[in-house]
Amino acid sequence: MKPASIVAIYLLFWVISAFAVLPFGVRTPDETGEELVKGQATSAPSNFRPLRVIGRTTLVATVLFALFYANYLKGWVSIEDIAPFKMPASLADSSN
Repeated sequence: MKPASIVAIYLLFWVISAFAVLPFGVRTPDETGEELVKGQATSAPSNFRPLRVIGRTTLVATVLFALFYANYLKGWVSIEDIAPFKMPASLADSSN
């Protein structure tokens, strides 16, 4: 795998992980007992900590990418294992 592909795939894992990790640990003003600012949504977070989100996201993305890359090298799960249909011969020949 080329280095540019590794970086691109890792960044995809990072962005997807960010959206998955983002809601954990966030509390609304109702839960923290804070006053709402005029015009503020009641669902807006009152304790958002971006550095904590970045750290958690990096950890999750690194673990997921490591599993992806290990599968790429070892071939534990292939497209034939998860595809609900038979792969066309034209695609099967080009994968080698």
